[in-house]
Amino acid sequence: MSEEPAIVATVLDYFEGWFDGNEARMAAALHPALAKRSLGDDGETLDEETAASMIDATARGIGTGRDPGRREMDVRVVDVCDPIAAVVVHSNVYREYLHLVRTRDGWKIANALWRFS
Repeated sequence: MSEEPAIVATVLDYFEGWFDGNEARMAAALHPALAKRSLGDDGETLDEETAASMIDATARGIGTGRDPGRREMDVRVVDVCDPIAAVVVHSNVYREYLHLVRTRDGWKIANALWRFS
């Protein structure tokens, strides 16, 4: 049986949870040791977020202000090698490269590298 539907569901919990301000969906999608990074404005340093900071920002509704209304998301599962997966997401707001791990509680996002689209 393919793992892709479960992987995509986790990614949608992450994105839709962010845009909807749904803390529970965001928390369900993230590994507790999440490392989320983006290239800093100086073009050298990496800005970093954790699972806790992402869940807090979601609860505060920061993502709701970035909701484009008409959401376009192309979720591409690039590779699955049980128990890890690589996913690329093209949305009308973000481009993200995600690494997921399958835990006892299901697929969780462990790493994210992102930028605004």
